[in-house]
This record gives sequence, structure tokens and C-alpha cells, in this order.
Amino acid sequence: MRFPSRLVVPVVILLGCAVGIFIYLVYVSRMTSYLSHDPSSCVNCHIMAPYYQSWQKSSHSPWTNCNDCHVPQDNMIRGYAFKAKDGLYHAAVFTARMEPQVIRPRDASYTAIMENCVRCHTQLNTEFVKTGMISYSQVKRGEGKACWNCHREVTHGRLSNLAMSPNAIVPLPESPVPKWLKKIMQ
Repeated sequence: MRFPSRLVVPVVILLGCAVGIFIYLVYVSRMTSYLSHDPSSCVNCHIMAPYYQSWQKSSHSPWTNCNDCHVPQDNMIRGYAFKAKDGLYHAAVFTARMEPQVIRPRDASYTAIMENCVRCHTQLNTEFVKTGMISYSQVKRGEGKACWNCHREVTHGRLSNLAMSPNAIVPLPESPVPKWLKKIMQ
């Protein structure tokens, strides 16, 4: 079966449009910034500003970045797969304007956070205070408490919603809209 020659031009135009829209979305969303470990990429979405500011003022900020706590650290493939899955979820929620006023991690995020608490504080929990270590799945089964049950204010303090810190001073990114387009829109 042969592809009709009269459809070649429309198909090429449609494919070009699709590729162009994809490239534009990569640019507007600053997608490549999420490949780094730079905490300022988290505030590409304004809703994260209070969380960024609270981390910046916390005792953890000199030693950690957002990924150190919120992304699995056991291997690079799992870490980037987690970031991709979580990023697509966040992109869908923010694009649809369905973000909640109070942001809470999902179960996969709670698991990663708990793993990272244990990873960084193993010596403290096993040698000094002798509380031992448990996993988030054990917490869900009622076999112990999560780290944040006692350490609620580490690292983000008492933040509970976006309105708690409306004037957060954070490195918000510049608008991706080109200046020539802004002039046309005025």
C-alpha cells in the first residue's frame, strides 16, 4: 500500500506544527531546568515560593537541596524516573489550574522523603538516640511513626498553604514570553 502523494504536504505541516508546539512547551515550562539539582528550578511554579523560602531559612539549606530530600537517591535511573513521573503529574495539575492551596506529598513522595531522612541520619538514629529506622510502608501499617511526626517543622516550618507567605522572596524566573510578543499583547 502506497501513501497518497497529495497528503504528504499536509502531513509534513501537521508534524511540523506538533514538533513546534512541543519545542515551545519545553521552552515555556523550562523543562531542562528540572534535570539539574538547582533548588531555584522548584520555583518555576509560583506555588512553590513559600516552600522554597522556608527551606532557604532552614537548618538544612546549607547541606541539602530539594532533590536530596524529595527524590530517591539510591540510583540515578530511579531518581530521574521519579522526577519525570512527578514532574508530569505536577505539570498536569498546574496546567489545569487544579493545584491545591495546601500541598501535601503523595505516597511515592512520602516514601522517598522517609528514605532520605534515614539515609542522612542513620548514625544519629542508630548510635546516638537508638531509635532505629523504619520505612514509610511500616508507618502506613502502623508499625511506627514517620520522621515528620516528631519533626514537623523540619524543613518547611509551619507552612500550611500558599497564603501563609504571599510575599516570599525567592528567585522567581523571568517570563518566558518574548518582549516582542509582550508589545503586541499590550
